Amino acid sequence: MPVPAALMARTAARDTDCLHILPETDQHRLALGRVHEACGPARHRLALWLAAQSTGAVVWITPDWSRDQISACGMMPFVDPARLILVQPDRADDVLWSMEEALRSGTVSLVVADLPGLPALTPVRRMHLAAEYGGTGKGGAPLGLLLTPGMGGAQGVESRWHLAPDHQGTPGAWTLTRLRARTAPQHAWHVTRAPHQPLPRISGSIKAA
Repeated sequence: MPVPAALMARTAARDTDCLHILPETDQHRLALGRVHEACGPARHRLALWLAAQSTGAVVWITPDWSRDQISACGMMPFVDPARLILVQPDRADDVLWSMEEALRSGTVSLVVADLPGLPALTPVRRMHLAAEYGGTGKGGAPLGLLLTPGMGGAQGVESRWHLAPDHQGTPGAWTLTRLRARTAPQHAWHVTRAPHQPLPRISGSIKAA
């Protein structure tokens, strides 16, 4: 049975349309039109790295009761605060609903949702569909990023990344780990930032699972 042309085109787009976590890192690409997950103690920094690599508006959704509200001063080294649309729902269900609607709109390049816990599989699937629909308009497909506590574990995500500090007495070093991806194995890298540079670079491979 032949594969529908629309499906082939969508698959090809996933192979080529990506957002890099950091500059010049082909192994650390996140497919557009899909929903990914970032966990670990430095997950908010990973989201800011992605925002710096994106263009256009970014929707950042955080529950209004969360202590991890993003600071305009803290994000300035990475991204112009004027690019961010901050959404603060007062119900947990509205966080997921807001992300789905923002992805479906096709008007923003990146949607970040800071979650207090792990979402169910059905909302994640709905967000994938919303992101794909958002890419059918004039703009490019958006990318959805779920920030989850601990080691993450959201079902149905396209990929899962963990970021943790690894300063060892010198600020500006992290361990970036790809915990899950549909087309790549687990792997970890050492990331370092030179003084006065907002974005770090991959400085070496640590391990391969």
